[in-house]
Amino acid sequence: MKASDLFVNALEAEGVEYIFGIPGEENLDLLESLRTSSIKLILTRHEQGAGFMAATYGRLTGKVGVCLSTLGPGATNLVTPAAYAQLGAMPMLMITGQKPIKTSKQGRFQVIDVVDMMRPITKYTSQIVSGDRIPSVVREAFRIAAEERPGAVHIELPEDIAAEITSAPLLSPSYSRRPIAEYKAIAAATSMIESASSPLLLIGAGANRKLTAKMLREFVDKTGIPFVTTQMGKGVLNESDPLFAGNTALSDGDFVHRAISRADLIINVGHDVVEKPPFFMHDDGKKVIHINFDAAAVDPVYFPQLEVVGDIANSVWQIKENITPQQSWKLDFYKDVHDAYVEHRAEAEDDNRFPVLPERFVREVRKALPEDGIVTLDNGVYKIWFARNYPAYHPNTLLLDNALASMGAGLPSAIAAKLVHPEKQVISVCGDGGFMMNSQELETAVRLGLHLTVIVLRDDAYGMIKWKQAHMAFDNFGLDYGNPDLVQYANSYGASGWRVASTNELGKTIGHCLNTPGVHLIDCPVDYSMNDKTLNHTIRELSKKL
Repeated sequence: MKASDLFVNALEAEGVEYIFGIPGEENLDLLESLRTSSIKLILTRHEQGAGFMAATYGRLTGKVGVCLSTLGPGATNLVTPAAYAQLGAMPMLMITGQKPIKTSKQGRFQVIDVVDMMRPITKYTSQIVSGDRIPSVVREAFRIAAEERPGAVHIELPEDIAAEITSAPLLSPSYSRRPIAEYKAIAAATSMIESASSPLLLIGAGANRKLTAKMLREFVDKTGIPFVTTQMGKGVLNESDPLFAGNTALSDGDFVHRAISRADLIINVGHDVVEKPPFFMHDDGKKVIHINFDAAAVDPVYFPQLEVVGDIANSVWQIKENITPQQSWKLDFYKDVHDAYVEHRAEAEDDNRFPVLPERFVREVRKALPEDGIVTLDNGVYKIWFARNYPAYHPNTLLLDNALASMGAGLPSAIAAKLVHPEKQVISVCGDGGFMMNSQELETAVRLGLHLTVIVLRDDAYGMIKWKQAHMAFDNFGLDYGNPDLVQYANSYGASGWRVASTNELGKTIGHCLNTPGVHLIDCPVDYSMNDKTLNHTIRELSKKL
């Protein structure tokens, strides 16, 4: 058969449902092979949007998301999504085209070494030099992308190779099980937890990837040990639980860091090196157990005393089966932290000032969505407030990026989330800066007939940097811009545009959009000027209460 047909057959054998991207002339054989396949091509308006969609598909399903571009400028537009998937541990395959490699390359027109370009930001990159190599290259790429730690891989398919005739057979995916932790490590971890005075469970991004929620739930229910999460660990356990002591969205002085400072043992489950540990290890008696798929990457602030290496869910289950909860554990302080945090959060959530304060905005989104509704965030100041104030009840229902933290990912991620979970309500929350970086994907969402709500928090500036600029006592410079009329902008794509004129309108408008089919965009002015005052108030009040 033609090599491009074999390539598509190999993708089908790996269970590929969607390919997100923009084909070029170097992909035309592949495009024709896709036309008669079971794989749905999601044509996007920018390769970056395609890459963010593929990465988010991988994040939500655990399967490898796939995106496509041509050579040269199309391939370079995938660099940011490659880094996004690689740092965020999202399994993703990028397929790029190339000029013929066995004949003239027409000079150097659009030709760069894409394989070398991708090497530093992927787990695997390869040019296919023969149609006979397709089965092994595709199988290896999928294996590497999905295995711990997941990430980005890349295959370049030159147009002359795609047109070759080959008789190479497909390679079936192999059955694989992750290794489990050695029993002595389990026994040592159990003993350390039982001997601790104030143990605390910390849930990181790695625990959010392989659906370890069930085992962690059983562990917490049996032991009564409170838990905190990193930003990318949100939702692994239900955050309405009174044992939840907070999320590490801010730095020292916030509620969660008071809890961490009181702990003498931190059970660190799924720590991912891209998220700095929310504590600094010193010789102060605090100990850390590292429970993860891989050994710890030791540095000056993270050097755990015990490592339990193996499948996370199995490790937690083994410890849970062997542990005996101790009457000597002192856990009341964590409950006091939880209560103080909930009380403080309620104060700002009832503020009616307009433009909307971020804390109030977060409350309205949480009220409007069902428990399993999905929020995808772009990157801006609001990400901190969502991480801190938005209770996530299920894994992967608050999709934020605390790895590459790229602007422009919020809307494409929401499109992928809706394709993966058409039955769920999905809201994309973007700052006006990040939204405009990939706003053209509104057309993609409309063309696909999705029911999707996009909320643009408008402050007419790069608000996060402006906030930090002011915090450093620098003059306001270089960060303000203008915006189009976002309502008319949405309408021009065939979406429905809405504008919030008061804080009390916000919840009603969100509710209307969630209950009305179609793509909706809400223009919501936001006020970040209270950030410092709110945080300073938090620290002062916390000091009094705790």
